[in-house]
Amino acid sequence: MAGMVPDPPDGRLVETRQRGWVDPYAGLDAFDYARHQPSPELAPFVGHFWVVTWRDLPEPYVQRIVSHPTVNMTITRDFHRIAGVIRGGFSYTMRGSGRVIGTRFRPGGFRPFLGAPVSQLTGRFAEIGEMYGRAGAELVGHVLAEPDPAAAVALIGTFLLRLEPARDPLAEEVAALVETAESDVSVTRVDELAARSGRSVRSLQRLFRDYVGIGPKWVIRRFRLHEAAERVQRGLDLATLAAELGYTDQAHLTRDFTAAVGMPPAAYAKLTSRP
Repeated sequence: MAGMVPDPPDGRLVETRQRGWVDPYAGLDAFDYARHQPSPELAPFVGHFWVVTWRDLPEPYVQRIVSHPTVNMTITRDFHRIAGVIRGGFSYTMRGSGRVIGTRFRPGGFRPFLGAPVSQLTGRFAEIGEMYGRAGAELVGHVLAEPDPAAAVALIGTFLLRLEPARDPLAEEVAALVETAESDVSVTRVDELAARSGRSVRSLQRLFRDYVGIGPKWVIRRFRLHEAAERVQRGLDLATLAAELGYTDQAHLTRDFTAAVGMPPAAYAKLTSRP
């Protein structure tokens, strides 16, 4: 969750490039992160492609992630899978030298590639070869064999377009609602988001489970935790922060923060404040 930016004048958030990454790379020079934008044809479905490379690590490095309400497809030498929304945090251990190429779908954007409620993937990992058969297995092989990250990303983009996803107005509606939940810190309750959508709370819950894979309450709370992590680094008082982000009290925020990040706010602030 490094890479802070000042609060913009209107109070809306600016996403940092590694939001949700707990202490990314600990400042090590051995890591490189790059983000690639999708083609216009894929933009309704894919938020971005991301590539992490590392080299000559003297010892294993564990990167913990506080997940987003998105589906990701990741290809590395250790695994090649599609990950549904992960409710808790998860981690990946990097060793030696390597590379991960990921595709982060927009909220709702994976629904056309699945052809079923995205909630079927929530908390699960599905092998790309199992989901897409021989074509998926061949994609994995080609991506792993391609030394140029940009060319590997292009292979993934071509593969996804060959699946001929159809644009879905409901997917685009839910993507806009998730963006609102992320960017506007004044949204702390489901009924507030439902009012903005013009839907009932029950209708909004069904829409999110079908297209995002998880309910709007979790989505709102997860983004508020991302925001809490960035503000904790700036030394903001926890009681004030809890009130601003819709928590009942400081203890409630601390419990949620610790469960997701793996350490209490004070320990996280100390970790991320080091030179």
